[in-house]
Order: sequence, then structure tokens, then C-alpha cells
Amino acid sequence: MKYIIVTGSAGFIGSCLVQELHEQGYNNIIGVDDFSKKEKLRNTSSKHYLEKISRTEFFSWMDTNNRDIQFIIHIGARTDTTETNWELLDELNLIYSQQIWDNCAVYEIPLIYASSAATYGAGEHGYSDRHDIVEKLKPLNLYGVSKNEFDKWALTQENEPPFWAGLKFFNVYGPNEYHKKRMASVIFHAFNQIVNEGKVKLFRSHNPDFRDGEQSRDFIYVKDILDVIIFLMKTQSYSGIYNLGTGHARSFLDLVKATFKAMNKEENIEFIDTPLDIRDKYQYFTEANMEKLKKAGYDKPFTSLEEGVHDYITNYLLKNEFY
Repeated sequence: MKYIIVTGSAGFIGSCLVQELHEQGYNNIIGVDDFSKKEKLRNTSSKHYLEKISRTEFFSWMDTNNRDIQFIIHIGARTDTTETNWELLDELNLIYSQQIWDNCAVYEIPLIYASSAATYGAGEHGYSDRHDIVEKLKPLNLYGVSKNEFDKWALTQENEPPFWAGLKFFNVYGPNEYHKKRMASVIFHAFNQIVNEGKVKLFRSHNPDFRDGEQSRDFIYVKDILDVIIFLMKTQSYSGIYNLGTGHARSFLDLVKATFKAMNKEENIEFIDTPLDIRDKYQYFTEANMEKLKKAGYDKPFTSLEEGVHDYITNYLLKNEFY
């Protein structure tokens, strides 16, 4: 039996991916992560793994078992966008990913890895996943820098995995993000604010081009992320960097109104100043150009914001359930 490796398999997207793979009949999953973190235990407690491997022991395991690896999906990363320790980001998001890439190239293992829309910075170069703009991008935080540095590095490598895809995740939301705290999605925070305070606080706009609440993101439901990953794993069509959003930006007001509706609560929205520590790094608009993924053959419609919020809240948050 050949293995499918999922790094970051105890985290938000990784644990959802393990569940989806299992539901689609894949019983050959090896999970890689730091499984000692108690806050992530419920993400993995009901999942089916052939084996769980510590992140620090993965490369020695890979050297021994490389002939039995069918595919690697590298989701694991330090994902805190407020992280200021570059050495930590360099080690976990850049050097670790480079070693996975190099091993995949040597052992001829196809690879999908997680990049991020944080690489686009303020969007001055647009949101196209063309390779020729990667070098020009100026992320607004060190997390985005670490992801872009890996994308830049990958595009310069002569030795490549037989197939590879770097996925620039836009604003992902959905079940299994309970542990993410400040870094959880706006929907998660909005839900909890409504439960605890009966209202939602949104950041006031500090940009004259945007009214309060009209700041917009390309919000994508995690179940759509899973569908795309499995599509690329199966088809291995064209190697390269791909955007992964819906292609349609929606405002935070739209999101919050959908949250109140899914909870059957009356709207109550308060605007507060954006914290100073993130104000100069704040993105006011993101929207993925999705043409490349469509050209690769992916034609499944993406979940609308209203549909995704309703499913997330009614089937997971209100029930404290996991995917």
C-alpha cells in the first residue's frame, strides 16, 4: 500500500483534509504534525491514520519509507500572521518546506503545498497567480514574506517533484478551527461575539476608499479547499502556483449579516478602530483570479458565502461539532 502524507494534519485544514480523504475511500493516510498539543486533540481524535509521525521525525521516516509514498500534501506551517520571530518562520515555513520539496524531487513524489494570499500584500500587483509577478510581491507581514520566499525559491529550482502545486489560500473558514484563537476566521469570532454579547464588532475603515464594513475578502469554505486539493492530487494536470479562493470578494458586512441570519438573531453591529499593531498591515480588498485553476480543468462551483456560513454554523458551531 502506498501512503498519502498530510503534514499539519492536526490543524484546521489538515484535519479536515484527513477526514475528507477517508470519506472518499483513502485508507492510506499518514499524519505529520506536533500531536502533543492538547488544543488540537479533538481535531484528530476521530480521524483514521495508518500512522502519526512527529514533525521532527518526518524526514528520517521519509528516508526509510520513500518508495511507499504516493503523494505529499504539505499543509503544516506557522500560520500566525502577527508572528514577529523571523527565525521561527524561516525554520518552519521556509527551510522545512524546502527540505520536503528536495526530498520529493529526489524520490519522485508529487507534492501539493500551502502558500497564502498574504503573499499579495496590499494588492498593488493585483491578485493573479502568474509566476512572473511572484518576485515583485510585497507581503504586509512576516508570515506572508515566509510564504512568498518559498514560492520564489520553488520557481527557481531545476530539480522538481514530478508534479507540484502551490496553493495560495485566500480567507478560509470552516470547522476544526476552534484552536486557532485570534487567527480563527471572522465567522468564528462573529459567532462567539453574538453568543456572548449579542453583537458583532467590526473594524472601522481607516481608508477613505472604503466605508466601514465594506472591507472585502475572498472568503472560501474549507470544504471547497478539500475538493480542489483532491482534484489536483488525482489529475496532476499542470505544475505551478494556483490561487485558491472563490474569485468573488465579499464584504465583512455581508459575512456578519449571513452569520446573524444563520443563528436566527437580530443584526447588531458595532464598529471599532482597527488595532494599531495591524493597521498598517491590513488588507482592504482581496479577490482571487481563478482562471488558471479553471484551465487546469476544475469546474465545480464554489460554495457561496451564505451557504458556507449556514453550513458551518448550523452543523458545526451550534453543535460544537468537528469535521
